[in-house]
Amino acid sequence: MKVILSNPRGFCAGVVRAIDIVELTLEKYGAPVYVKHEIVHNAKVVEEVERKGAITVENVEEIPNNSVVIFSAHGSDPKDFIKAQEKELKIIDATCPLVTKVHNEAKKYSQSGKKIILVGHRGHQEVKGTMGQTASMTLIDEREKWTLDNLKPDEEVAVLTQTTLSVEDTSKAVKQIKRKFPKALVRNDICYATTNRQDAVKELALKSDLVLVIGSQNSSNCKRLQEVSESFGTPSFLIMEPNEILPEWIEGKKVVGITSGASTPEGMVQKVVQYLNPSKLSSIDGNPEDITFKLPKELQK
Repeated sequence: MKVILSNPRGFCAGVVRAIDIVELTLEKYGAPVYVKHEIVHNAKVVEEVERKGAITVENVEEIPNNSVVIFSAHGSDPKDFIKAQEKELKIIDATCPLVTKVHNEAKKYSQSGKKIILVGHRGHQEVKGTMGQTASMTLIDEREKWTLDNLKPDEEVAVLTQTTLSVEDTSKAVKQIKRKFPKALVRNDICYATTNRQDAVKELALKSDLVLVIGSQNSSNCKRLQEVSESFGTPSFLIMEPNEILPEWIEGKKVVGITSGASTPEGMVQKVVQYLNPSKLSSIDGNPEDITFKLPKELQK
C-alpha cells in the first residue's frame, strides 16, 4: 500500500495562537484558568491543555468570580464578555483574528444600514459568536432549505461567511443570494487555511483510492475535507485514532490519502501512518503557509 500525505494539513495560525495563549496564560497566572468553549475543536488538544490546568466550560456563569477566562478561537457573543466583566474576570481573548475580522465587518455594515446575511452552519460556535455582533442578522445554512422572504428586494445587503465552510457549497449559496440581491456586497470570509486544505484534498482525492481525514467529529473544517473528497467519488472517513479504521476500508486499496484539519496535531497523523505501515510514503504540496498572528497584548513579552 502507498500513502500520500496532503500538504498543507494540520494546525493553522489561529489554532497555534490559541494553544499558545492557553499555555502562556497558565504560565503567567497559574492554574486553573477557565476556557469558554473548547479552545479548538480537537479532543486531544483539549485534553492536553486540561492536563496542564485549563478548565473548559460552556457558560461564563460557571466560572468563579475574579478568575482568569480565555475565550476560544471560534469567537464568542459580546454578551459573554459583558458577563465576564460583571464577574470581574481577567479576560484573555483567543478569538482567531480572521474570525474577529468577520465580527468587525458585521458591525461596520450593520452600522452603515445594511442588512447582514451570514452563510454558516446553525449551532456552530463561530456562528453563535458572529450573530451576536449585531441586533439583527439572517443566517443561511446551505444544508437546509432556505428563503430570504424576511428581506425586501430593495434592501442593501452584505453577505458574510463562516470561516470554515466548503468553498464550493458557499459559492453556490452566494450565487443564489445574488439572484435576489444583485447589488449585495459579498465578503469572502472563508479563511486561507480552509481554502488551502480543501484545494489540496481535491488533488489528493483524485490520486487516492481512499482518503482518511484525521480530526474531531465536531471540527467543521475536518468535516468539509471529508465532504470535498467524497464529492470527487473517493471514499473518505473522518477519524481520530488508527483503531477506528475498519479492515474493509483499506482492503484492496493501493493508494490511501491522508489529510488533517486545521485543529489536528501532527502526532495524530503520524500514528495513522505508522498503523498503515505503507510500502511507500509521498506527499502532494499545495499552497505554502507562513502566516503568524500576534498574541494578545496581555501576553506579549
